[in-house]
Amino acid sequence: MTEKLEERLNQIIPKITSDGFLGGTGLGNDVAFHIFDYPAPEEPRMREYLEFLTGHLAKTHPDLRVKHINLFEMVVESLEARGFLEKSFEKQKKEGDLALQKSLERQFEGTKLAAAFAERVNLSETDLILVSGIGSVYPIVRTHNLLSALQPKLGHTPLVVFYPGVYDGQYVRLFGKLKGPYYRAFKLVP
Repeated sequence: MTEKLEERLNQIIPKITSDGFLGGTGLGNDVAFHIFDYPAPEEPRMREYLEFLTGHLAKTHPDLRVKHINLFEMVVESLEARGFLEKSFEKQKKEGDLALQKSLERQFEGTKLAAAFAERVNLSETDLILVSGIGSVYPIVRTHNLLSALQPKLGHTPLVVFYPGVYDGQYVRLFGKLKGPYYRAFKLVP
């Protein structure tokens, strides 16, 4: 792991536990969506960090109700619950990757996934939302579509997306290569 990434990781806990961050002060009418971008090859390290982060917050800030959503796990669990996981494997074998991708994209398009996401988060019992699994669920789920659909559902509940790529304050580039459309969010740590 690079020294710069380590320095940025060390800034996350003080930032997300501050009263200003949790209260959304200084945001005006903007949504409280934040992106923590990191080099995609650091994904294994980020998974370890998220496990550490959620455990640390539970111990040191027990009153802070944190919900961590791994989008990949959420998609897989949804397919399993509806009896579509095995059918998806069969579709891939029979019709190929592209046919499966198109089928899953329809099932998990922004508004449908946002509704399931909001239900899973249970806003009345959540103070902070952490989102991971972005790279693992691509191309089925597009981050900007999900975040746009979540805006009216989450209100002022702070959400932090851990993003394997680059966010320059305007555009996301998944894996540092695939440029997405303009998206309005705050960079969690510069």
